[in-house]
Amino acid sequence: GGMKGADIGVGWVDNTGKVYFQDRYASDFALPIIDNTTSNWLAQRGHESDGWTAIQFKRLLDTCDPMDSGTIIVIYAYGLTDPVGDINYHEGRRGSRMIPLQSYANPPPENKFTDLDYFEFRMNNDVVPANDTTYYCKVFKAPIEYPIKRHAIAHKTMIDPNNIDMVHHLVFFACNPTAKFDDNNLPYGVRDDHYQELSACFTGTSTILAVGGETLVEFPEEAGYPVGGDFATKYYMLEIHYNNPKLTPNRRDNTGIRFYIGKQLRQYDIGYMSFGTVVSALALAIPPKVERFIVDSYCPSGFSKMYILIDHCQGGERTTDEMCFHQLTYYPRQDNLNACFTLNHPDAWHAISNLALTISNYTETVDWINKIEWTPTLAAQWQEFYKHAS
Repeated sequence: GGMKGADIGVGWVDNTGKVYFQDRYASDFALPIIDNTTSNWLAQRGHESDGWTAIQFKRLLDTCDPMDSGTIIVIYAYGLTDPVGDINYHEGRRGSRMIPLQSYANPPPENKFTDLDYFEFRMNNDVVPANDTTYYCKVFKAPIEYPIKRHAIAHKTMIDPNNIDMVHHLVFFACNPTAKFDDNNLPYGVRDDHYQELSACFTGTSTILAVGGETLVEFPEEAGYPVGGDFATKYYMLEIHYNNPKLTPNRRDNTGIRFYIGKQLRQYDIGYMSFGTVVSALALAIPPKVERFIVDSYCPSGFSKMYILIDHCQGGERTTDEMCFHQLTYYPRQDNLNACFTLNHPDAWHAISNLALTISNYTETVDWINKIEWTPTLAAQWQEFYKHAS
């Protein structure tokens, strides 16, 4: 979410209580211009009190405005005084949010589950590192209070309200049934510092929530997520991606996930399956300014080939990178079916770049991609490369 290309509403309230509101558009990182093509921002009311300004406005989700297309991310900025003439520069008083302005899943009311038992896994006042991008992991022992198998019928993602600006997404893993940990000293910390210790937990994604997604999810009435009893999973892991571009220090987090336990066992066990491309620039390297670019992802026989459409950018784990994979919640659950990901074959990379694709020269290969001077012809050739590189 950035200023360039944004549809912007600008408002203020003067000393007499009169509300001013303007429809503007930012064509670049510069003063947003008045949008005279349409009027999409409509002020309803506003007031000032004790140094705070509040303005209620409305705007269509889909304005059909040619200057208002693309992913909807809410940005904000504010000044300290009412403008005299044109609007004032906000300086560092700005930010962005992905906000679910419209629900596509018709989530249930939360009070539907208030009388149900639940368990939850959360960070425990953990310190968010003062780094731009951090993947932080924490292992939890499966709940032991269910000697007979039960079904979770819904889950709720609980984002720490103090860190809404930092939590980009979270992934909840079911660790491999063979995983062994010291229950009195379960591992936690920055993922890259503990990767080997945590490796048994990266094989089974259970659920994912990204910013803008539904925080409360209810499963179909005939299926539930198995917990307790003889269910093989004995440990779970929570991985949170923190995006901290301002390098803010000493922020503590209590984000987590809660599962609501149904009163009766359901007919089917729920399973999760992730598929798509490996989160890497060597799996996704999309030329800029292409209207359409197809990346094929493959699964073993029995699964359909998926065509995944990307806008532009490279695969990677930062907020500015492309993460392109899908997760299915399905039933009945199948053992040993949890993920399949596609990565271009090393021989294909060697043929096009004359670089041997190894872990040690990953950075060299990415640098080579970044230095490509893209033309429409070269972008078309790159598309052909992707058709045959997997």
